[in-house]
Amino acid sequence: MAVAGGLVVLGLTAYGFLVIAARALGPEAYAPLSALWAIVFLVGPGCFVPVEQELARSLAARRAAGLGGGPVIRQAATLGGMALVVVAAGSTVVGLVLVDELFDGQVLLVVGLLVALAGYYAEHLVRGTLAGSGRFKPYGVVLAAEGTLRLVGCIALAGLGVATAGPYGIVLGGAPLLAAAVSLRGQHGLAPPGPPADRRELTVALGWLLAGSVLAQVMANAGPVAVKLLASDSERAVAGRFLAALIVARVPMFLFQAVLAPALPRLARMATAGDRTGFDAGLRRLLALVAALGAAGTLGALVAGPAVVRTLFGSDFELPAHDLATLAVGCAAYLMALTLGQALIAVSGHGRVALAWLAGVATFGTVTALGSDLLTRVELGMLAGSVVAAVTMAALLVPLLAHRVGPLPDSADLLTPPPPGLAP
Repeated sequence: MAVAGGLVVLGLTAYGFLVIAARALGPEAYAPLSALWAIVFLVGPGCFVPVEQELARSLAARRAAGLGGGPVIRQAATLGGMALVVVAAGSTVVGLVLVDELFDGQVLLVVGLLVALAGYYAEHLVRGTLAGSGRFKPYGVVLAAEGTLRLVGCIALAGLGVATAGPYGIVLGGAPLLAAAVSLRGQHGLAPPGPPADRRELTVALGWLLAGSVLAQVMANAGPVAVKLLASDSERAVAGRFLAALIVARVPMFLFQAVLAPALPRLARMATAGDRTGFDAGLRRLLALVAALGAAGTLGALVAGPAVVRTLFGSDFELPAHDLATLAVGCAAYLMALTLGQALIAVSGHGRVALAWLAGVATFGTVTALGSDLLTRVELGMLAGSVVAAVTMAALLVPLLAHRVGPLPDSADLLTPPPPGLAP
């Protein structure tokens, strides 16, 4: 319950941050912040969620065996730190080269990106440690604190009349770093001594998890970046409008994340126990819920989507109903793919998950490149990519179920953290 509650707070405060920033900045000034938002949630969780997942798995296994997890935590910190250095260096180069195209020349947004990378490294390391130690209350605290700190900072900037995106980018990036520190208050004995960690203990499936996680984040967050890069000078405000529409269309995703987080460990337990009937029933219920939410979201986007965008963000951000409906259908397809991907991970199909997301990303790139109208081609690219990823995962999952729903070493993670790709 603590994790689900933290996710709800994180989602609500994310919506609050984006709405308040949009009203304070306006569509044109909001566009570079929307690009930063998408890149932060593409690179940060994409790179560091796998470290969290494998750290949680390894610590849970050690805790069950009565072994201290300190060496595993130190190894995770080292591996994550190496990834941070590489990703930060690459992001610095790309950010400075594309600072005009992505961030309208605001170097402060590049700084915000680097702060965010450091913050997500620290936060996911803390989250993996807490999950693997069974400390779910502080785990929920770190989720809630991240969103709350980001919202409070945004409200302060808006109250001071700040009308440039740079300071909002610093707030966006600094929130996870501060949240990690807040969640550790009062926590003791998180890294008890134990036998040295074999490198394989933490890296059994880390490569495939990393590939799948990054590709899932690309599929979820590439839209606003693509719109910003492809927009002409006369379309500079379109990226801001696109993100506003995407936020409204993804309301079902926000509702679903609190359901998905506790459901995934149950799937892993049933797969490990060889309970095929329970596994199939649980997966069908999740997919039925996604279908229902997708249908409701699409209908809502058609009927009331533009009015909701206008009410939350202002009339300058409004887009036609068909744009919101296309984004809503794409959101439902993405959630289908995400759910099927987690089912594949539960039966040790890590490599197949990465392959399916790769197919989806390739489809997104192809459809987006072939279109002419800016928003239409990006929206259809996101929809087509998500559908291809979901269909590919379903096709890869079916043959595995017959002989892999049973005790497997890679299915030991019964404390799986919330999956990536769920930021609004």
